[in-house]
Amino acid sequence: MSERHFVKYTFLKLDPAWRRLDSETRAQDKREFMAACENFADGHLLQSFSLVGTRGDAELLLISEAENLDRIHEFHVVLVQSGLMKWAQTPYSFLGMRKSSEYSEDERVRPRGFRGKYVFVYPFVKSREWYTLPAEERWRIMQGHITVGREYPSVDNHTTYSFGLDDQEFVVAFDTDDVGTFLDLVQRLRSTEASRFTVRDTPSFTCIACSLERALNALDGEQIALASPPPAMGGPRGGDTQALRAG
Repeated sequence: MSERHFVKYTFLKLDPAWRRLDSETRAQDKREFMAACENFADGHLLQSFSLVGTRGDAELLLISEAENLDRIHEFHVVLVQSGLMKWAQTPYSFLGMRKSSEYSEDERVRPRGFRGKYVFVYPFVKSREWYTLPAEERWRIMQGHITVGREYPSVDNHTTYSFGLDDQEFVVAFDTDDVGTFLDLVQRLRSTEASRFTVRDTPSFTCIACSLERALNALDGEQIALASPPPAMGGPRGGDTQALRAG
């Protein structure tokens, strides 16, 4: 049980009035936001994504992962103290927990970052009828679903479980470098037997992986004038990555 980690998806939307503030105020708001993220990223996985141009109701996504809910809570308490959050809304927020799948041997328990250029996220709920099926029947149906997924090896699955933790049952997330391949995969999955047990799989978010600085700059189109050089950060893609992780 102690090996399971929590994964939090926090979507943010800025009040347009923030963009009318003077440049230095906006830059300071961004620096405070970055400082809160860098503090959490010292020992935890934190990734940032931009939704500017892909959604109208969300502009920035933070995916944070920690060993317990207390650390997730503490991070968001510090985050809301930044100047930027005084102008931000959280239109969507999903909480999931890592857990091994009963239908496949894919490793989902250990923390791992999103490595693709694009990330797709949506909440997922199945019908109660699904859970009343015999276990062996559910396993059979899911094998067809999984087989289709494995025909698209460039699309990686990062599903987490939310039973009792949030409104949805799963937070489904995929990453890939090829948007078209992901679209083809989802279209194929609609035809599987498992699909008829889907109750809800929206809203769906298309996210562009980028460094936190770049995601923040996309909010107003201006570069942050950093007071000092940012600390060195590694990540799965190097350089201008979507991940902030120390150690």
